[in-house]
Amino acid sequence: MKILVASDTHGDALVLQELLTEYPHMDGYFYCGDSELRASDPVFDTWRAVQGNMDFDPGFPMTLTVPVGAHTAFMAHGHKYAVGWRRDELVAAGVAAGADIILYGHTHVALAEVHQNVLVVNPGSISQPRGDLAPLGGMYAVVTVDDDGRRVEYGTRTRGLIPKLTRTFPVGSE
Repeated sequence: MKILVASDTHGDALVLQELLTEYPHMDGYFYCGDSELRASDPVFDTWRAVQGNMDFDPGFPMTLTVPVGAHTAFMAHGHKYAVGWRRDELVAAGVAAGADIILYGHTHVALAEVHQNVLVVNPGSISQPRGDLAPLGGMYAVVTVDDDGRRVEYGTRTRGLIPKLTRTFPVGSE
């Protein structure tokens, strides 16, 4: 299972189209909110999206639970779960939804970790990155789950995937 995850484009629909062109054969495309676009924008014909704190179109759901092959992804922007300080509320919501992958945005900071044996991923912001990795430019994530484990690869709009940022978690790791 391989998915593409992006968030926090803040009006930049072009980058979402560029990512679709660069990654045409994924098992899913997940957008974690703050597009500032309408939910009816054609880009969301492919990207599964949730509402962020800067999205005012009620056509976006606040959360989304999606089966992807043998896995289940739970997605929320994160602002309703206090993700800037902790992830326990977000993890509890994802676990309650039966997810083994949780995707979120809001902080603009790329992060991959495991909580309660659930992979938790923030792709960072493709348009306005923050944190230690911000100098690399806007980020997105490619998440792969297979027999070798759970792998999160990060890429930037201008550099593609950056191998030194890859995080791998064995299946069953905490």
